[in-house]
Amino acid sequence: MSGALSEKWAEWKELLKKGLREEGRIWTKIFNFIEPKLGVDRVNIALGLKLFLAFYLIAGHGREFVCNLIGFLYPAYTSIKAIETKEKDDDTKWLTYWVVFAAFSLVEFFSDLILSWMPFYWLLKCVFLIFCMLPFSWNGSTLIYKRIIRPLFLKHEKDIDKVVDSATEVGEELVNEATKGRRKIFDRKESKESESAASREKDL
Repeated sequence: MSGALSEKWAEWKELLKKGLREEGRIWTKIFNFIEPKLGVDRVNIALGLKLFLAFYLIAGHGREFVCNLIGFLYPAYTSIKAIETKEKDDDTKWLTYWVVFAAFSLVEFFSDLILSWMPFYWLLKCVFLIFCMLPFSWNGSTLIYKRIIRPLFLKHEKDIDKVVDSATEVGEELVNEATKGRRKIFDRKESKESESAASREKDL
């Protein structure tokens, strides 16, 4: 049993080591700078940072902000980079993440008062968000989108389209009414100014 666990740990550590040296990743540049300065292997630095972050998300002040920042900052950075490239695969990947992120935020909004009292809630949420943004084809956002969001969307797509069309029509009507109202106010103001100018001419 212990032998199997040690093998798994060695495999995971090797995978982490490769990931921390992956070309083109922002963390690779950071560790390339930090590692020689500290004289500590980047794997150990990463594990230490993860351990510190885990304790902070359990008992630290502002842990809600830190958790949400982690779920937003890196995905936002890579999404902007994806927009600026000609490849479409990375666009699809991060669009999928943001769809899942939005759906999770919506669910969380209605259950936040209950969930925020759960032990280790912000740690679990952070782990979930990191799982959703992992640079693998089987990351959390892909799994959730394919198994939950996409089937639900395809099932109710026509109904959703009707609601969106109705909302668009209502929005256009409101804009038209607002434009007409503004035009009437402008016409009245212009009419009063013309009458005032004509009255001044008569007085002269």
